Amino acid sequence: MFWFKQGLCFLPVFLVIWSSSTFIVSYIIALFRRDVDVIFPYISDTGATPPESCIFGLMTFISACAGIATIYARYKYVEKLSEQTAEVGQWLNEAALVFGQLSCLGMLVVATFQETTVPAVHDVGAVTFFVSGIVYTILQSVISYRAYPFGSTMGVCRARLGMAVLATVAFIPTAVCAAFVRQSILHRHKDDQDYPFHLASAVCEWIAAFSFICFFLTYIDDFKLFTLRVSTEYQQ
Repeated sequence: MFWFKQGLCFLPVFLVIWSSSTFIVSYIIALFRRDVDVIFPYISDTGATPPESCIFGLMTFISACAGIATIYARYKYVEKLSEQTAEVGQWLNEAALVFGQLSCLGMLVVATFQETTVPAVHDVGAVTFFVSGIVYTILQSVISYRAYPFGSTMGVCRARLGMAVLATVAFIPTAVCAAFVRQSILHRHKDDQDYPFHLASAVCEWIAAFSFICFFLTYIDDFKLFTLRVSTEYQQ
């Protein structure tokens, strides 16, 4: 049996590959059409102008759906895992589920409301995506350490913690520097007074986004160990 057919490990694999492709494809199209600059535009800049905005919206919607499924599957796995150890409380697992789903909701808002059309709503969605996503990775890291030696290995626990820390550290300058960016335009020039803030914010945004996405790679081994089934009950 191929490894990606074991259990539900295809879920995190698909999520990471598809989400990464979403950012990369929209960037390449926007770059080819000269809608953005080569050097680190904001992720949202690459999906602000048609036709890349249409592709970005569609692919992001699929990513959000895959994220919802993966996060819920992880929730059910931890719920089962908590039967073996009392260190993982149900409240902690439920909190991680809520923040994970909120992050997916933020992703949908970002895809639906382009920054050049409805910037206020777009920004709210982006903040929801990043903040909720980072909190989710932190909570899952805590769950992993509390569940050890059940579930993940110590190496996986450390990898999760490392990516959670990286995403957190990268998001802080993303938000701080973005507050000093005065121009909301797709093409920037080095002579712009706020260009250094724009560049720092954009670079850190890409790092934070890919840190959050790659966090789900650590689920592959766990997801090989279980499956989910839908139970149907017929009542007359």
